[in-house]
Amino acid sequence: MRRVIECVPNFSEGRNGDTIHALTQAVREVPGVRLVNVSADPDHHRTVLTFLGEPDAVAEAAFRCAQVAVERIDLRSHQGVHPRIGAIDVMPFIPLRNVPMSDCAHIARETGYRIANDLQVPVYFYEHAALPGRPADLPTIRRGGFERWAGRALTGDRAPDAGPAFLHPTAGAAIVGARGPLIAFNINLNTDRVEVAQHIARTIRHERERIPQLAGVRALGLFLASRGVAQVSLNLTQPEQSPLWWVLDYVRRLADEQGARVMETELIGVAPASAIAGVAAHCLQNPALNEEHILDLWLDPEWNP
Repeated sequence: MRRVIECVPNFSEGRNGDTIHALTQAVREVPGVRLVNVSADPDHHRTVLTFLGEPDAVAEAAFRCAQVAVERIDLRSHQGVHPRIGAIDVMPFIPLRNVPMSDCAHIARETGYRIANDLQVPVYFYEHAALPGRPADLPTIRRGGFERWAGRALTGDRAPDAGPAFLHPTAGAAIVGARGPLIAFNINLNTDRVEVAQHIARTIRHERERIPQLAGVRALGLFLASRGVAQVSLNLTQPEQSPLWWVLDYVRRLADEQGARVMETELIGVAPASAIAGVAAHCLQNPALNEEHILDLWLDPEWNP
């Protein structure tokens, strides 16, 4: 049976078309890897790649695009609204088919050590790849960003798991890990008042311990200068607990209270079929609708509902 994993690296470059092309080409050149999505945003100044394949091939593609990022991205002149600590800001490996999470954790560590040794970039491991006794959650590891730690010795709690004890002068640090599927989902509001988006994000962070549908939802309130609108940027880290339609309705209610409306949404990368089917079931008022009703899934002989 075919073994498939996913890699979703986030690079700190969302404006330079040549660099984005070089990143995607590095992936496309690896046999056995399928690049399924490229999402670049100039305000976030960030590009997210999504590619799938056999574990060894995906690991090779991940290293090759990391190499491009270190060669071409200079954080000293980088300004975007999304937090970041490195050119290869975060690089998760996700098991999809016939691969246990432990294998993805091993692949993440191997790739991370290769980045540290060959590219001289300090590496932190996160989530299922985190080393014993070390921070495992992404926000904690990234806290302070590139500017806070540039030129300073990385010691104590800030010591990297692999590589030099200083940030790379232009590429910063890399955060490499293994995790389950998540949904990156942005909601743009019809207002330029960033405080509205920040209020919504704070409310989500405050309520996620109390409201089951918000469990594991990470939220930021941002201003998108190129579009002149405020954005609630979300990561649904437990998508089976957080239906897209429910989260959208929740944000819509909070926005209404602040005199704003939802203008549009953005899906960054890809999402599980069950999540998309859940949106369709809600909109069509058909609670029995699920991924088994999606014809294209049945074209895959290995798909098993």
